[in-house]
Formats: sequence, structure tokens, C-alpha cells
Amino acid sequence: MNAAGEPGARANHGAVAEGSNGTAAQPEPLPEHPTPKFEITGVAAVDRAAAPTLRFDARLTDRSDREVFLAALTVLIELEPAKRRYDTEAKERLVELFGPAESPGGITTNIRWAQVDTYVPEFRGETTFAITVPCTYDLEVAAAKYLYGLADGEAPLRFHFNGQVIYSGEGDRLQVVRVPWECVARYRLGVSVWRQLIATHYPGGGWARLSADTLERLRARRTERGLTSLDATVAALLDAEERD
Repeated sequence: MNAAGEPGARANHGAVAEGSNGTAAQPEPLPEHPTPKFEITGVAAVDRAAAPTLRFDARLTDRSDREVFLAALTVLIELEPAKRRYDTEAKERLVELFGPAESPGGITTNIRWAQVDTYVPEFRGETTFAITVPCTYDLEVAAAKYLYGLADGEAPLRFHFNGQVIYSGEGDRLQVVRVPWECVARYRLGVSVWRQLIATHYPGGGWARLSADTLERLRARRTERGLTSLDATVAALLDAEERD
């Protein structure tokens, strides 16, 4: 019950500023419904995951002072190549991705990396949650090709959030508000974090996707030559080509 004796009114926790005439200015009104803002605060590899996986730590803040029961979110993650510098070596490694006539520093098109779903449990005001992102080492995928091409530094990321927030409205009625795609957070991923993650799952090696026909030809050649692995088969073919 508020000061006027009316039930259901919310407290206003906005700061009270002093006006130019010495009187107290009116506090900024609270939003009528949750208006979430997002921030990415850190990243780490997921231990003992079956496949390479990163966990991004995120913070959600909301000024509405409403009780939020659940936020169901879809997160689209993009790489922003234009937001970092590239030395000559990096440009050479990224030629296949960006083209020989174009400098990566001038790229304006983002690279889509992943789209994942996550849930934020009950909170009021502020909370933290995790965004779990599977990572591929398939160098036919543009995002993996880009990260592989960076020897060091940081990879600029942009997180787009979309979904629904279920909260307690007036009279404790259940309400739903949409989270628009315009909700964005940025983060700079250390390239060393991604490289260490991949090295843990693929120590001393890499990953390449081959067609079924090519794999069958390699298996046949391995059996024919009595070689121990597909890797040894490819190495033998490369050695033979160099000798020719």
C-alpha cells in the first residue's frame, strides 16, 4: 500500500535531483514494463564438454522494478571484422575469406557465428546468466575460418537478443513483453581463448570436411598402400605431387 493508501502502486527508486531553483526535481519515472539491457562480462571454455564449447557470462538489468518470472531468449552472435586492425600476415591468411582485392580493415559485412537459446530465471532489477555457444573447427564455415586466420589479438563480437519476458503486472497479473532484436551487447573475444579451446579438443591437428566420394577414394588408397591413417594417406599424396 502506498502513502495514499492505494494498493498495487510501485515504489519509485529513481534518484532525486535538486533543481536550479533549489527545489527537488521529480525522480525519473520507472518504465511500465521490463526493459532489459544486456552486457557480456566474460568468457570461459566449458570443461569436459563433448565438443568445443564456450560459455559467455552475461548480465541483465531492468529498471522497471517488476518481478520477472522468466526471460526466454534467442541470442544471435556475429563477428564484426571491421572493428579491429590486421597486419600483413593476417590479411594473407584471410584472403580466402575476404578476397585478394579487399583489405579486411575495410570489411563492413558481419559474419554470423551462432544462434542459441537460453533462459533467465526469476529476478528483480538485475541478474546474471550464461550463454553457451558450441564452436566448430570446420574451416568451410566462415566464422571458424575467420577465427583460425587470426594469430592473436581480439575478435569483436556483437550479441543480438530477442525473445519474451514474463513478469508480474498490475494487480499481480501475469504479463508478457517482447525483447526486440535491437537489444545488443558487444564483447571482444580473446583469440587465445578460442585457440586454446580448439587445441584442447583437437591437439596437434585440425579438421577438414570432405565429400563422401573423396573419403572413399582416400580409404581405398590407404588400403592399397597399407598406410595407417587418412592423414598419412593425404601426406603421401602431397609428397608424391611435390616430387613430380
